[in-house]
Amino acid sequence: MDTNDDLLLELLNSSPVINGAPTDALTGGAGNTFADQFGGTGTTAETVNLRQMRDILQRLIRGADATRELNAALESAALTPEATPQGLRWNLRTDPDRQLATRAATAWSRILEEHPGRLRACANEECNLFLFDRSRPGTAKWCSMATCGNRMKARTFAQRH
Repeated sequence: MDTNDDLLLELLNSSPVINGAPTDALTGGAGNTFADQFGGTGTTAETVNLRQMRDILQRLIRGADATRELNAALESAALTPEATPQGLRWNLRTDPDRQLATRAATAWSRILEEHPGRLRACANEECNLFLFDRSRPGTAKWCSMATCGNRMKARTFAQRH
């Protein structure tokens, strides 16, 4: 996985459910650790764009059709080629406050193409996290075996007995 893949997973998982209540780990302004971690602007506008992209991508991964919203969010983005001795390098051009959101969308698209079915929502319906399944058979179900996996297995065991 590359930096944009990490950006995508961090963005998707920035709205965890804690003690039954949804939370939001994205904040705008000074001290924005998400923006600092991925080279963003840290502005409120960037945070709004990230929240919008997170919502769109989460819905798409869960199987909803949010392509119209995704197209609108990416409307100002463009990839421009730059010739180098090693071949073409594609540069993303968009408003600086849309840079991180657009990078997350391109990572989502690449993962869909290169690893179909490996990016999915946690199978625990009470969880709002996502996972990239790196297991050999591609059968991972939970964002974390230690938390959701253990809870779901314990719940299934209790229901059987």
